[in-house]
Amino acid sequence: MSLHPTRNNNPIGKAGQEVVKHVEMLVLVFIAIATVYATFHEIYKMWTNAEVSVGDLLLLFLYLEVLSMVKHYLGSGKLPVRYPLYIGIVALARYLVLEVKVLTPEHILAVSVAVLIMALAVLTVRYGHVRYPYSEDGDSDAK
Repeated sequence: MSLHPTRNNNPIGKAGQEVVKHVEMLVLVFIAIATVYATFHEIYKMWTNAEVSVGDLLLLFLYLEVLSMVKHYLGSGKLPVRYPLYIGIVALARYLVLEVKVLTPEHILAVSVAVLIMALAVLTVRYGHVRYPYSEDGDSDAK
């Protein structure tokens, strides 16, 4: 009995995969629609307040990264781990910008270290991808 989903000859397993695939697409479409709505809502708030802050711009970048992640996943069926890392970095940067007046120096240092760790993780993932590429089925080419 094979546990690999592409080698599954079980009709119930195939039907289950199809159901999950359709649910996955519905959730991705919902995420995209909700993100577009949130983006336009934020732009509307900036327009009505006649004011744009760095926090607002960083929030728009967060929305842009989420849309980019959904687009990439819909196009390739794969989700690179670096996209959520980028989102985390921007989210922490926005947090620092918005809360800098109330954060303690220790808290600022901790968030800064978290950003540094995520940036190093992005570098590590990118290096690993170039140095140890994967084949189409997900197995490492270098054995």
